[in-house]
Amino acid sequence: MSIAEASGIPVTRRPLVPPSPPRAPDTMNMFGRMAVMRQSVIATWGQRAYEEEIIQGRFFGHSSFILNTPDAIRHVLVDNYENYTRTPAGIRVLRPVLGEGLLISAGRAWKHQRRTLAPAFTPRAVASLVPHMIAVSEETVAKLEATVGEPVDLREAMQRMTLEIAGRTMFSFGMGRHGPVLRDFVMEYGARLARPHFLDLVLPLNWPSPQDFSRARFRKRWTQFVAMLMAERRAAGENEDAPPRDLFDLMVAARDPETGESFSDGQLGDQVATMILAGHETTATALFWSLYLLALDPASQHELAAEVQRATVDGALDLDRLKFTRAVVDETMRLYPPAFLIARAAASPDTIAGLPVRKKDVILIAPWLLHRHEKLWRDPNAFIPSRFMAGTPPPDRFAYLPFGVGARVCIGAHFALVEATLALAKLIGAFRVELLDKEPIMPIGVVTTQPDRSPMFRIARR
Repeated sequence: MSIAEASGIPVTRRPLVPPSPPRAPDTMNMFGRMAVMRQSVIATWGQRAYEEEIIQGRFFGHSSFILNTPDAIRHVLVDNYENYTRTPAGIRVLRPVLGEGLLISAGRAWKHQRRTLAPAFTPRAVASLVPHMIAVSEETVAKLEATVGEPVDLREAMQRMTLEIAGRTMFSFGMGRHGPVLRDFVMEYGARLARPHFLDLVLPLNWPSPQDFSRARFRKRWTQFVAMLMAERRAAGENEDAPPRDLFDLMVAARDPETGESFSDGQLGDQVATMILAGHETTATALFWSLYLLALDPASQHELAAEVQRATVDGALDLDRLKFTRAVVDETMRLYPPAFLIARAAASPDTIAGLPVRKKDVILIAPWLLHRHEKLWRDPNAFIPSRFMAGTPPPDRFAYLPFGVGARVCIGAHFALVEATLALAKLIGAFRVELLDKEPIMPIGVVTTQPDRSPMFRIARR
């Protein structure tokens, strides 16, 4: 019997199946897919992509492969990962905002960055940042108190909250003054420059596309802004005898364990940009979809709220007791993976699942497809948090990839999961959440798995 049942709360007998976008005709040609891709990559996939293990096609003179089989995914992302690099289009879109940071770099540069950053994201290091997460979550709850009973945009609230957490965990100062500017940068880039155009896809990387000139102008302004944030943090002073107080301290002190090399100012700026942007936007997305699903599934929402009450000891949340809350986050990222697509290009010939792969062929591993694949999941389109509870067989490691897998798995995965679990517990522990919009909310894939609009919610005190 669930907590909700024991409390006499009505339980949804059939699992919630949230609305999802219509699937593309399997007969759609490449140019049709490119037109749709400008609006949402998710909308380019047809029913075959949710049923077949490997789909082979053509993409501007090269073969393309959509992989939905764990063994093939393991080969590309683990066994032979050095042979598969980011696609030119992916680099064009990400480099202006992330520079040569951890998500973009390759080869020796990537290995140096990964080794150097790893100590800053261990569970012990993340535990030292939890007070920042809790403080901002509680401040967000306090601010939302003013909206009780009124329509409220929880997507915007989650973006502001995760941005504030990113600022405090990175720099130990709030983003009150800088947050609006940073959000403007994010919104500007997403609206104008993050969607690949035709020439972005076909031109060699060393041939700038028209969009690349606009991206270069954006990057100049963006790097100046990040440098200003770093200068302000340095001006706040450092105490060499004190323990690290934020990620900036940890990254400044970090040294490559093999070479002893530290980050240059330029490298440090790219890491700061990567951690702030990649961290706050993906976590905000996961939290929005979690709130959306819980608003559609009151029984799960009540179960989560009851768990939060039991997990609160002397006014403090015990993260280890938030098992169902964490399961809700995991199941949300299955249905709405923030990073919906991993695209790679083959650097040299290879064989995947018996199929020949040539240099520059494109490999697509789409968590959106993989997490809803009909051969890998029971009721793949349903919201069933119990999939991730103890006693249930865990999913195949290569069938569930909210943070990627292998050597290039997201270094901030533990940080993001702790943040999302604590924040969701604070929010649902304080409020009942109801969705006011009656029209379906459709996910679109641009840079992250975003809603097609920001719906309005109503919250009530518990």
